[in-house]
Amino acid sequence: MKILMVCLGNICRSPIAEGILDKMAGEKGLNWTIESAGTSGFHNGEKPDSRSIEVADRHGIDISKQRSRKFMQEDFKVFDLILVMDAQNYQNVKALSSNPKDTEKVNLILNYTFPNQNRGVPDPYYEGGFDYVFELLQEACDKVLKSLTNLD
Repeated sequence: MKILMVCLGNICRSPIAEGILDKMAGEKGLNWTIESAGTSGFHNGEKPDSRSIEVADRHGIDISKQRSRKFMQEDFKVFDLILVMDAQNYQNVKALSSNPKDTEKVNLILNYTFPNQNRGVPDPYYEGGFDYVFELLQEACDKVLKSLTNLD
């Protein structure tokens, strides 16, 4: 299974989600590829935001080696599932899909926790709330893992 987490700049939410799901999958012995990207490309090559690194580290997850990159149309060929953080990123990713099969790969990550409610993960870049974002993503990643496997 190859899963891509996507937010705007790929320095706050999607790196946290990548780190959480990668750790969970590893603990279950799953040989999954989990990566992240941003729709903007504003921070290409940069490390995650220091506050993202800090909150992940407090939970035993090292995301400091991740580097931001822009989402590309080719990602549809590589990844089985593309999980986006909010409605704007959902629209941006969908706009790059070239067929219905690609579009079906895209979902809002919080739809796993709150089915069909289309809730977005708040962007903590300006407003803070990194602990809250971590909690939301941890619960969502747990639901993603359970929905794709029959593991508890």
